[in-house]
Amino acid sequence: MTQSGKCPFMHGSATDNNSSPTEWWPKSLNLDILHQHDNKTKPLGQDFDYKKELQKLDVEALKKDMHDLMTDEQDWWPADWGHYGGLMIRMAWHSAGSYRLADGRGGAGAGNIRFAPLNSWPDNANLDKAKRLLWPIKKKYGNAVSWADLIILAGNIAYESMGLKTFGFGFGREDIWHPEKDVYWGSETEFLADSENRFDDLSKPETLENPLGATHMGLIYVNPEGVNGQPDPLKTAAMVRETFARMAMNDEETVALAAGGHTVGKAHGASSAEVGPEPEGADISEQGLGWNKTGGTAQANEAITSGLEGAWTTYPTKWDNGYYYLLFTYDWELKKSPAGAWQWEPIDIKEEDKVPDPTDPSIKHNPIMTDADMAMIKDPVYRKISEKFYNDPDYFADVFTRAWFKLTHRDMGPKACYFGPDVPEEDLIWQDPIPAGNSNYDVDALKQKIADCGLSISEMVTTAWDSARTFRGSDKRGGANGARIRLAPQKDWEGNEPGRLSKVLTVLEPLAQEAGSSIADTIVLAGCVGVEQAAKVAGFDVNVPFSPGRGDATGEMTDADSFSVLEPIHDGFRNWLKKDYSVNAEELLLDRSQLMGLTAPEMTVLIGGMRVLGTNHGNGKHGVFTNQVGSLTNDFFVHLTDMAYTWKPVGNNEYHLCDRKTGNVQWTASRVDLVFGSNSILRAYAEVYAQDDNREQFVSDFIAAWTKVMNADRFDIR
Repeated sequence: MTQSGKCPFMHGSATDNNSSPTEWWPKSLNLDILHQHDNKTKPLGQDFDYKKELQKLDVEALKKDMHDLMTDEQDWWPADWGHYGGLMIRMAWHSAGSYRLADGRGGAGAGNIRFAPLNSWPDNANLDKAKRLLWPIKKKYGNAVSWADLIILAGNIAYESMGLKTFGFGFGREDIWHPEKDVYWGSETEFLADSENRFDDLSKPETLENPLGATHMGLIYVNPEGVNGQPDPLKTAAMVRETFARMAMNDEETVALAAGGHTVGKAHGASSAEVGPEPEGADISEQGLGWNKTGGTAQANEAITSGLEGAWTTYPTKWDNGYYYLLFTYDWELKKSPAGAWQWEPIDIKEEDKVPDPTDPSIKHNPIMTDADMAMIKDPVYRKISEKFYNDPDYFADVFTRAWFKLTHRDMGPKACYFGPDVPEEDLIWQDPIPAGNSNYDVDALKQKIADCGLSISEMVTTAWDSARTFRGSDKRGGANGARIRLAPQKDWEGNEPGRLSKVLTVLEPLAQEAGSSIADTIVLAGCVGVEQAAKVAGFDVNVPFSPGRGDATGEMTDADSFSVLEPIHDGFRNWLKKDYSVNAEELLLDRSQLMGLTAPEMTVLIGGMRVLGTNHGNGKHGVFTNQVGSLTNDFFVHLTDMAYTWKPVGNNEYHLCDRKTGNVQWTASRVDLVFGSNSILRAYAEVYAQDDNREQFVSDFIAAWTKVMNADRFDIR
């Protein structure tokens, strides 16, 4: 019952965070990142299979409808020059452009731009309108096409509608259903805060905080007016080079994307009228739309997006070489847009090279360039590339279409994840290609030879783990398939213990060759053999599931430089830190677990199993709470939760488990070990596995989680 006159509703508790335990205790470990996409949030049910739905899609009919959409102008949001191509390209670009190479997060692969914070970033202003223009098509084709696919397809069709033959397109992006709010986009508390917040030294672009890829909170790449809004094309060029490299683009791809992106469409920076709040801050009556003016229509010539105003080419709805023609033909000077933003405009431009007004062709305007556009001819390296593109339009178009395909498909993973008639046949190095493997060999015979080969349980399990742990679900890179652990640079990574790795590969490679299996299969199978042997020692006769068919990549198939971001610099599962970090070891464990696609219970059971199997890096003893190393027991959890002991800190990341009566040191541990006893949620899981009646459950759950890790990159069998 409530007191008279008081509302029984807990005001704000459903939307605010002030009742969250992490608000009361901000230093507590927040496990939410491991449960971002719980099945409860999926409206289509747990059995929904997007790949099966795609089989029903009439791709040609969809593409025709998309072509029609480009020039089917709507009164509620008029198109510039009667063509929505520029708007759709920008939506697709900004959906894909949040991708960053460092951790593979961001990008277009899940339709994340539909949700906060991305849907309300300043750089994404008015893309809410582009999505609403697509809604009738999404409604028509329903579950057969995801929002994520439709958004990128809109960009492809827009370019084709304006005369460019694109490189190809792959369907296969599956939608998420709530924001990935635990992705780290920066520490700023306001949009477009000064760049100093994320650089150690603003004069050194490489000091941009990892894993960030943009210079400001709320931008995709760089400030179009210049570094911190101060025009200087050479300084901007350095920022562009760094930010595009962080999304896996080289100089030529960067120049092609900058030029190709600004060959069509326009920037919007009409004068002065106040712009309303972004979608997440708008009134409920706006129905999810934002950036509407308090005075005026906010449409067409009255729209404000970046604040810059104007088109880059004379014919903004046509793919041509006009961008470079204007850039190289005229001298440019700084001016202010009607909204007060810095932009570059040509000096003494011919009337015929001016741009028709987007709604009244009798009116002509100067074309404009951003500071980043000027960087394309002021930076010596960029200028040389730009000159080549200007003199060879066909080459420019080819480089651009390939870079656009890479931009919009980079986070989809290998070609096994692509669907549709327009998937290019060519294997691209950035797709981390892997040849098809052989599954027609005697698995049982190979298992027996592995069991008799003399390798220890620890050696077999550790090598399989190291091979598979590089997988990250963010962009579907890494994993055991391809056996790249035997190639540069992985074979030399400190985390892979090169000496031990070389010994194991020397034993397993001849067995693979003799059996007709891939080395990738043999490494994983050896890990499975090790787990089976450890379970048997613990009294459980089990069979660890194994799916043959992995292939072996070659050095020629491997872009070694791009694999550097996959190097483990920590691995809580093997109780290893490459060095001391400002972030606690248990938080690093959560990040790695989320990238691997693990839930909190799966992370917990894997930690307990890996400890008793003796897989610590360098044969370390932290967390090995057992006298039966190599036996798949629940000893880690039994001793962690045993109140006969007390824990004492003895260093930054070292603790001693001491007998309460004698004070003798029984075990040693790291923070990663102890968090499973200190965090209330993780302790609840640990207690389950410590119970006397759950020893078999522990083995079963460990095997299930192990198999998930080993098969995380097997898109061919999903």
